[in-house]
Amino acid sequence: MGVAMAHTFIARMKVFPEKEAQFIKACERMEESVREHEPDALYYKFYRLREPHAFAVIESFKNEAADEAHQQTDHFKEIAPAMIECLDGGYEREYLDPLKAGD
Repeated sequence: MGVAMAHTFIARMKVFPEKEAQFIKACERMEESVREHEPDALYYKFYRLREPHAFAVIESFKNEAADEAHQQTDHFKEIAPAMIECLDGGYEREYLDPLKAGD
C-alpha cells in the first residue's frame, strides 16, 4: 500500500499597484486562518516576487480533498474575494510532484 502524495502547487499572480496593501493584508489574514483552522494544510505561504507587483503562493495539503475543503471554509469564502479583486489578470496553478514516487 503506497503513501498518499501531498497536493502541492505554486500560483503566481500580478496585483494592481494601488491594491497592493489590500492584497497583502488579505494574504496575511488567509495565512493566519489556514494555520489556525486547517490541520491538513501542510504549507501555506505567500511571497513577493522580484518583478514589480508580482506575488506567489505555495500551498501544500495532505491530499486533494483537503485543498477542496480549504476552498469551502468560511474564512476562504470571506477573504478570497478581497484578494481576487486586487488581481491584475488571473493566476494559474503549477502542480509540484516529488522527484520519486513515495517521497
